[in-house]
Amino acid sequence: MSVIPPPPRPLQQFFRSGPMPCPYLPGRVERKLFTRLSAPFASEVNSTLSRAGFRRSHDIVYRPVCPGCSACVPVRIPVKEFQPGRSMRRILKANADLTVAEVPAIATHEQFRLFHAYQMSRHGDSDMARMSLADYSAMVDEGRAETCLFEVRDGRDRLVGAILTDRLRDGLSAVYSFFDADQDRRSLGTFMILSLISQSLAEGLPHVYLGYWIRSSRKMAYKARFQPLEALGADGWFRMALEDVTLPTGAV
Repeated sequence: MSVIPPPPRPLQQFFRSGPMPCPYLPGRVERKLFTRLSAPFASEVNSTLSRAGFRRSHDIVYRPVCPGCSACVPVRIPVKEFQPGRSMRRILKANADLTVAEVPAIATHEQFRLFHAYQMSRHGDSDMARMSLADYSAMVDEGRAETCLFEVRDGRDRLVGAILTDRLRDGLSAVYSFFDADQDRRSLGTFMILSLISQSLAEGLPHVYLGYWIRSSRKMAYKARFQPLEALGADGWFRMALEDVTLPTGAV
């Protein structure tokens, strides 16, 4: 047995970004607390910080620290308690012909074509719509933290959706999803989250992390449809009441 102790783990350094326009709430300013992931501790750090309300993008794990604003609420689904409602059961039935398979987090031309088409259809004025294949590859390849892709294919083996996913110690984290926006009737975005719930149950993982929910943002409203939903507050994770997740009149 070696008497030489293992090298000490380096301290995790955190930084605060400068002020930037908020991408979700007009007229607001955002700032972020962030750190970089690096091997060999990337997965451990990502899991720990995800439980603390952080979110991964590339090799950065961040959390909003906006002055005077706490609109971004980290949310997750406790999968053992989740029961799909009538509309979600219809979505599962409508997509019974699709297959979902886990693949390594390696960018492909096929994925990029679907990603680009999705961005142009849904977010044509965003920075992501201007991403090149190299940019997409960086999004998939950087910051490896037990990361994979779940691909969704139809009966003719055509790629119709994909979701970049981190496997945490206590769940799956939906990092980013994209799909064939021309197939609105399938509700592929909802279907892919339902698929992550099933995968978490199969692996005995208790949660699916959905990132941030903003009550006054219609872009985030879909997350509130997954009930029950847990949110992170000052005293830890708690069950959100249904009245808390109802989208108010006039939401943006």
